[in-house]
Amino acid sequence: MNTRTNMLLVQSPETIVFPLLLASPVTRFLAWSIDCGCIMVVCYAVSAALALFALVSPDLASALIVLGYFVISVLYGVVLEWFWRGRTIGKRLFRLRVMDAHGLRLQFSQVVIRNLLRPVDKLPIFYMVGGLSCLFHRCNQRLGDLAANTIVIRTPQIHEPDLDQLLAGKYNSFRDHPHLTGRLKQRVSAGEAGVAVQALMRRDQLEAAARVQLFGQIADHFRHILRFPQEATDGLTDEQYVRNVVDILFRSPSVKRIA
Repeated sequence: MNTRTNMLLVQSPETIVFPLLLASPVTRFLAWSIDCGCIMVVCYAVSAALALFALVSPDLASALIVLGYFVISVLYGVVLEWFWRGRTIGKRLFRLRVMDAHGLRLQFSQVVIRNLLRPVDKLPIFYMVGGLSCLFHRCNQRLGDLAANTIVIRTPQIHEPDLDQLLAGKYNSFRDHPHLTGRLKQRVSAGEAGVAVQALMRRDQLEAAARVQLFGQIADHFRHILRFPQEATDGLTDEQYVRNVVDILFRSPSVKRIA
């Protein structure tokens, strides 16, 4: 893919492809502004503590303050992004998160690399290098992200899904096989179930090709977990298959089917 996009399809280690909403350069700059303010507060406190060195050697005090700013600015990002799973104070406020570009677990080395290169992205002033990189790169990556193979995504607030409305009036042929639906509930993890629900909720936001690919991958994943008889799956599209699975996982067996 060579065109710019605000949505990125990522394949998880379980071969499930899911869409991620990329953070825009503007949102990233606003989050960085909050983080910059936090860093300046810490640096001010450190500068006040180093004020005694100015009485001995003003040059030494200035050098320590510059070095302290560099160390604090790097450690701020490394420590918070590692322990808060890709987030800093600014990113938390704007619901942003750093993650591996291929959907893998974010590694400590990636966090270190992207933060060590932050001073380069800030050149010459006001994040000009990093900002231009984000503007022209299709995945909104700055130089630190490119070197660390990371992306920054936005996670919009999602309210509790209304499954009765989402699945209302849909006939579920899987419920004709209660012994298999019981096994399905036992074998599917909470993470796998969550991916299926989010796919159904966001299906209208996807382009047709991406939508077909996404539900094909998720449906194949659930087929690998458990096979239903042919009479229960005949005529079902991949999206209908996933819908039936979500209905089994999240709704009470007492919910009546409507043909």
